[in-house]
Formats: sequence, C-alpha cells, structure tokens
Amino acid sequence: MAVTTHIAQSTLTRAIHHFDGTRDAARPMDRVEAVRRAGEMFRQDMLTHPTVQFYKAMELVRVPYPSKFAYLNAYAGLAPFVHLCNKLFVIQFHTADGIKTLLASPSDWEHQRATPFFAQLDKKAGPLVPVMEALVLRKTNTVLGALANLGIQPEQVDYITYDHLHTQNLTRWLGSPDEPGLFPNAKLLVMKEEWASAHGLIPWQNQWYCPGGIRGIPENRVIQLEGSVFLGDGSVALVRTKGHTEGNHSIVVNTPQGILVTSENGVSLDAYAPAQSRIPGLADYAARTGAEVIINGNTQEYVVDQYISMVQEKAMAGPCFLDPRFPNVMPSSESAGHWLFPGTAPTLRMGEFESGQLISNPALKKAA
Repeated sequence: MAVTTHIAQSTLTRAIHHFDGTRDAARPMDRVEAVRRAGEMFRQDMLTHPTVQFYKAMELVRVPYPSKFAYLNAYAGLAPFVHLCNKLFVIQFHTADGIKTLLASPSDWEHQRATPFFAQLDKKAGPLVPVMEALVLRKTNTVLGALANLGIQPEQVDYITYDHLHTQNLTRWLGSPDEPGLFPNAKLLVMKEEWASAHGLIPWQNQWYCPGGIRGIPENRVIQLEGSVFLGDGSVALVRTKGHTEGNHSIVVNTPQGILVTSENGVSLDAYAPAQSRIPGLADYAARTGAEVIINGNTQEYVVDQYISMVQEKAMAGPCFLDPRFPNVMPSSESAGHWLFPGTAPTLRMGEFESGQLISNPALKKAA
C-alpha cells in the first residue's frame, strides 16, 4: 500500500482552515448552517486569489447510470437510467516552481469495464452488448486523445486527482510492477481517507471500484492529503467534502467566470437546485421535504455528510454564470438527455467549457 509522500508546502499546498469544526455540532441542521457560512466566507476569500492560467472541461464518454441512484428518493419518472457524461478537466495554475498542469478526473474508461457494477450490466445484456453499446454508449474521446488535441504531452502532466476513486483504473497513468505509467512525472493528489478506503472495501463499496485499479502503484507517485488545501497561488483548491465516499473531495477553481466547483456528490445542476428542476419528481420532492439538494446515492456511505457537502459546494460556488438560479457547480459526471431515457434531460447543463490561456510547454514559462 502506498504511503504519504511529503511535498513542499511553500511550493504546492497551503492548508485551508475555513471549515475546521463546522461539522462538530450534534444537530445536523446546525452543521448545515455552519458549513454554509464557512463556504460563503471561503468563496469570498478565494475570489481575492488569482484566477487559473487555464481551465477546460471536455467530454470523454457517456454511460447509462441508474436514475434511482442519480436522484436518490426524488426521481418520479419512468426511465430506469440517466445518461451520465464523464468529463476530463485540464487545469493549469501558477506555483513558485512555475506553471503546473493538473488533470482532474482523467478516467481511463477503456480499461474500467471490470468495475463489478458495469460488468454485471454487460452480463445481463449478454449477446446484446454490441447493440446496447451502439444505443447508449457514446465514446467521445479518451484522455490521451484529449491531451493530444490540446498539444499536451504525457510527460507534461504534473498532477492528477479525482473527487473520489469509483470505477477508476489509475495503473495505466501511474504505473505498476508490470508496466510503467504513461504519465511519467505525474503524482496523484488524494485524500488519505479515500486512499485507505480503496484498499479495504466492504462489499457494497467494491461494486463501484475497478479491480486492481490502484494495485502496485509506486508509493512515490501518491500524495495523500490530510485535509483541504490550496494549490500553488491559491487559484485551485482541493476541499474535503465527505459523503459520496469517505474521502470525497471537491476540485474548486477560480476562473474569470467565477468559482467553479467539481465533484460527483450531485450529477446535475438540478441536483443542487431541485426547486428549479423540470425533471419529474425533483421539484415536488424539494417542496414536500424541504430538501435543498438531491444526492447521488449509489453507495450511500455517509448520506448526511453528503447532503451537507452539497450545501457546502453550493456556498463555495455562488451563482452560476449561465443562470443565477443554479450554483456554479461543474459535476465531474454530468447527466445529459437521451431519447431512450425520456424526462431525464437536465434543466441546465454546464457541458464543455474553456477559460484562460493554455501554456503548451509549462516548463518554458516560470511563474512571475
């Protein structure tokens, strides 16, 4: 098992203390309000930091995902699935050691089908797998293809991170005893709880983790984070948002379009503003229960914390630059409409997005 790799605090990370103690109250709603206030203060602080050098969200692949999980207890339509769009985020930010390139959610989807949940779907489909793939699997791009389109070489990737490790196969990127990693200089940024959890899963968790997906990764390629941190000049933050998994974190980025917050705690902007949703059942559920968010609940590890974390994400994000009725949240896997799944199209989608200027060879440009 990999152990913590220590990194120079002065060049990469600075601890975030805005949320210290906000989840200590005995009453859950007291925790909600404490986290909300801290999130709003965090947002105001982060807005004083520089904006990122470059940010781009790109579609990789769309897959079916059970609607009963996507909108836990709230969805009232008939479609058994939503169409979930997995994205890659390419982020460049300044540090004292120059511009660094971070990939968020670089899913090696070509080698993740052994994840038990999706393997079971294939088994049920049997000989119809090619037909089902043609209908509902949309292969837009791969991580390597997306990077090539941007002119980024694999050796130019400094860090990779995931809001959580469901379905991920990291060995192709970081290496194993059997093969070298394709990103020879990259290190994984991960919360220590997520890394530990992924090495000792209970049965319903393991249905969502790719077998062997982290096995044998060299320990010097993994940076286990003790808690929330700013990266570099503070234009990027990894904020612990426990809930969807024990070690879940959100990728928070300051852009000219505002603070963008990425995770899979929710699968659409509708999940963060259900009262504004046209998806069957969501607005009614919000009105009946008073719920201000609808969680993505496939494993339900820490559902109270997940609810609180989604409120936290909304507070950190502020109003969406596309429509202020929704928060400025960029889900790492965002629901999209599909003709086979009527009534699941989100009221508003963030989709693909680009901001800032890409530095194609960061090694040639040091931070000011």
